Amino acid sequence: MGSITLQKVEKWFGELQVIKGVDLEIDDGEFVIFVGPSGCGKSTLLRLISGLEEVSRGRILIDGRDVTAAVPSERQLSMVFQSYALYPHMTVGENMGFGLKTAGHPKSEIAERVADAARILKLEDYLDRKPKQLSGGQRQRVAIGRAITRKPVGFLFDEPLSNLDAALRVEMRFEIAKLHETLGTTIVYVTHDQVEAMTLADKIVVLRDGAIMQVGSPRTLYEKPENLFVAQFIGSPKMNILPCSTGDGKFHLPGQGSGPFDRGPGKAAVKLGIRPEHIELTDPEGAVCRGRVEVTEYLGADTYLYLDCGEAGQLVVRTDDAPADIRGRTVGLSFDPARLHFFDSEGRVV
Repeated sequence: MGSITLQKVEKWFGELQVIKGVDLEIDDGEFVIFVGPSGCGKSTLLRLISGLEEVSRGRILIDGRDVTAAVPSERQLSMVFQSYALYPHMTVGENMGFGLKTAGHPKSEIAERVADAARILKLEDYLDRKPKQLSGGQRQRVAIGRAITRKPVGFLFDEPLSNLDAALRVEMRFEIAKLHETLGTTIVYVTHDQVEAMTLADKIVVLRDGAIMQVGSPRTLYEKPENLFVAQFIGSPKMNILPCSTGDGKFHLPGQGSGPFDRGPGKAAVKLGIRPEHIELTDPEGAVCRGRVEVTEYLGADTYLYLDCGEAGQLVVRTDDAPADIRGRTVGLSFDPARLHFFDSEGRVV
């Protein structure tokens, strides 16, 4: 079991409130990722769950047991940090079993648990090596193996891949995904990289200024953001946000055209959102929006077009069939009406 419940959790440092009444349910076996901009409180929230920081107000429960005042060792959670924190004078096997040794476990049990963790992480051939003889990815696997040997009810990862280069991050994302599939243990993971969040998580928690902005699956957050912040934070390139006005069953773009707006009576929008892949190039005459292609980014399968749309602002289009000489041209844009997002003056979805 490894369910984690946060009930109106707050954290204050003096007069500064960094976590603002967080309520969250993490089910047993879920892979949950905290994302948000720097300073949003995601690492602090993870440390509150681990017991490395004290809760100012509210409660934390693990499998229904109140652990708000419990020390980290009593919570049955294992934490993997950004820094590998391996002992350089110990072998891989000794590093992985050190926590069990200090807890007084028998040598035979330690050896068995280390062997099991090494098999899961494909470290059997490295057990006698020292950390300096390993690559960054291998060292991170040793740190994860040290956590596995404790057989926790849940794992806490604090930006574990941020010290790795791009190729190793991709490799380790795969390793962590396979680890979760193999163990089926609850994982709470902090990252600033939304690609990690989108590819790994069962559920994403988007944080801003110590508060939860939205919780949901990667697909839900991408396709149905509840507010302007989530709409712009999730997705790369991010969602295009254009100023608009609404009335007479239509939306109107400044200096551009208009399209259908069917959000119901009494609802008004001041912003329109559309993702780059939901825009098609068309004839400028009579188009909903027109713009001049200022920059092109050719990425092989896709090309990103950056357009100046006058009063409507800059807009990004993702396409796979743009002409090679399109830069400098004025083109028309067609929006998929089923993929439009509208937001009111408070940034809430309409």
